[in-house]
Amino acid sequence: MMSHSKIKTAFFSAGCFWGVEDAFQKIPGVIDAVSGYSGGHTKHPTYDEVCDGHTGHAETVKIIYDPEKVSYETLLELFWKIHDPTQVNRQGQDIGSQYRSVIFYSSPEDKDASEKSKQGIEASGKYDAPVATEIVPAEVFYEAEAHHQDYVKKTGRGVCHIAE
Repeated sequence: MMSHSKIKTAFFSAGCFWGVEDAFQKIPGVIDAVSGYSGGHTKHPTYDEVCDGHTGHAETVKIIYDPEKVSYETLLELFWKIHDPTQVNRQGQDIGSQYRSVIFYSSPEDKDASEKSKQGIEASGKYDAPVATEIVPAEVFYEAEAHHQDYVKKTGRGVCHIAE
């Protein structure tokens, strides 16, 4: 049986949370990925409020993982792979601050790993534009409504912008 003290949490915003959640759920060592909202000023926002762009929240996925099976660095690699971190307040056809690219770190180690990873992406020459991803302390995470959880699995629909 796994000890709960070994479980860690990461928070990533990379556009529409349906596809981000689905991508992370496929990674061995990820126990769960939960769609929600973070980084805003409204308490207990709804999807409609977040989509209106007045709450300050980004669509965020909470990743619950076993660090003995998957590293934070591996999660970061997927984060960079599944979206365009140079886009400001959008991903693909989804436009608005709720779709911004953000890493919400939970510890000094995660902050350092995130910054090092971002520097590596910037130095790679992969993008012509600057990397716009914010790296900020984790804040309150509000779980999205039930119909948003496991959306891709439930509906069989494709994902908006995810490049896999």
